[in-house]
Amino acid sequence: MKVLVINCGSSSIKYQLFEMDTEYVIAKGLAEKIGLEQGCVALKMCNNGEKVQKKLALPDHGVALTTIMDLMMDNGVIKDKSEIKAIGHRLVHAGEYYNKSVEVTDDVIKRLEECADLAPLHNPPNILGVRTCQKLFPGTFMTGTFDTAFHQTMPDYAYVYPIDYKYYDKYRVRRYGFHGSSHFFVSRKAAEALGKDIKGLKIITCHLGNGASIAAVSGGKSVDTSMGLTPLEGIMMGTRSGDIDPALIFYLAEKEGGDYDAVSKMLNKNSGLKGVSGISNDMRDVRAERDQGNERASLALKIFKYRIKKYIGAYASVMGGVDVIVFTGGIGENVHEVREGSVEGLEFMGIGIDKELNKTIIGEQADISSKDSKVKILVIPTDEELVIARDAKRLFEER
Repeated sequence: MKVLVINCGSSSIKYQLFEMDTEYVIAKGLAEKIGLEQGCVALKMCNNGEKVQKKLALPDHGVALTTIMDLMMDNGVIKDKSEIKAIGHRLVHAGEYYNKSVEVTDDVIKRLEECADLAPLHNPPNILGVRTCQKLFPGTFMTGTFDTAFHQTMPDYAYVYPIDYKYYDKYRVRRYGFHGSSHFFVSRKAAEALGKDIKGLKIITCHLGNGASIAAVSGGKSVDTSMGLTPLEGIMMGTRSGDIDPALIFYLAEKEGGDYDAVSKMLNKNSGLKGVSGISNDMRDVRAERDQGNERASLALKIFKYRIKKYIGAYASVMGGVDVIVFTGGIGENVHEVREGSVEGLEFMGIGIDKELNKTIIGEQADISSKDSKVKILVIPTDEELVIARDAKRLFEER
């Protein structure tokens, strides 16, 4: 059974085609610069590693998806689009409506539209991706996997903000959390790697990339997570500030002539690693500049690691201990100094890292805890697309 996974952004489409009988990725790629004069669609065939790309104008998502299908058929990945039995969509914000993946119906799309103001950069292109696929693949079974779903198990005292409660009643203003598919996947892989039942484990999962979040997973369920109503809250990220004093928004807006839009853009697009370092949101660039003696780059890295450590300590407290800490995402899987710095000084909690082994681990699953560590520290590559594909297959078969 072939399942196509779609992750639709405002100007890009990431995709993977799975053969779900073996969970093998047949092909994957990216369509980017949609809406600009010159776009590009790339395809990688996973059986031989061959890569092809086509540069052309991509005026809309329909043209981009059509080009993706043409590339796959022209290169023998599939003979006809009817071979694709299900399409799984990554959908970001479902509010309180869904706590699991569902078949995409008109009602689901309506709910996504209702939540669009909670994720204005994500939900509209997600909806567009669904509607485009419905036109190009009429009658094909489609599912949605929500970033927020995994965190719907949080208790009310973890997700309700301590503001006037009427805003929760009126607008459902609360903590939702994101990266749910990733936290779900790596927490279960951690239990599997240790040969233990996840119901008996207290796990802290650190998804560290340009967007970054941390979750407390107790007994397999999310009980707290760092991102909030939007993906802006939490730890420092590539361009997002993470936690700040809310009064800072009003203070800066007043200083900048009442321009709240500018402050919002700054917090989302010009903060985090980029804002502090003044260089880039890319960890590789920041580290390179730090190594050249750039003090602001050095400061950015210190803040990044420090804030992760704060959340690890907080979530261990929330769960009454921790058995496993997982690092995942582009930074978590590849940057040894971030992993080391994020647990440095936590030996009093029984957390110890094998520094030499840690330095050798890049993008692979590994146990990097020291021999005397009471807490396991694992690096686990995430696979959100596989979570989406599995759910699509399951829902297709349950129809």
